[in-house]
Amino acid sequence: MTDVVVRAATADDVPWLNRIYNTYIVDSHVSFDTEPWTDDERSAWFADRVALGYPVVVAERDGVVIGASWSGPWRDKAAYRTTVETTVVLAAGESGAGVGSALYRRMHENLRGAGFRVAVGVIALPNDASIALHRKLGYREVGVLEDVGFKDGVHYSTMLMLKDLTDV
Repeated sequence: MTDVVVRAATADDVPWLNRIYNTYIVDSHVSFDTEPWTDDERSAWFADRVALGYPVVVAERDGVVIGASWSGPWRDKAAYRTTVETTVVLAAGESGAGVGSALYRRMHENLRGAGFRVAVGVIALPNDASIALHRKLGYREVGVLEDVGFKDGVHYSTMLMLKDLTDV
């Protein structure tokens, strides 16, 4: 992992973010989006995240973005303003090498520095690798929402996991 740089994302990274995330939409159940995003949609999403103070970070190797982590509002109510939902995505073949952990560690530092107190991971089940990553980084399971997603003719449940960011 020594050749991987984790840094704040820039607008130039948007096509990479989109390419990686769209594979999750098309090739798996772990994103509940059902249609790939366009680069214009992702650019607007990125600008919104940055404007609202939600961190977006990327992992880069040799000028190629190989993973990303981002945060966003947990719910659209003022009392939730110190709680964020977190996401981490990796390019194909990058799992298991510590890239996801490095991305999330930087994300957690950024969130704490921005005054956020609680991170929520929402994991589409089954997804043992994601559950293991979240547990490794201090998230704890708080519940399962049964059959809340419907994609490709199948109902999927999600696990909610929380991390106390004051412990980062």
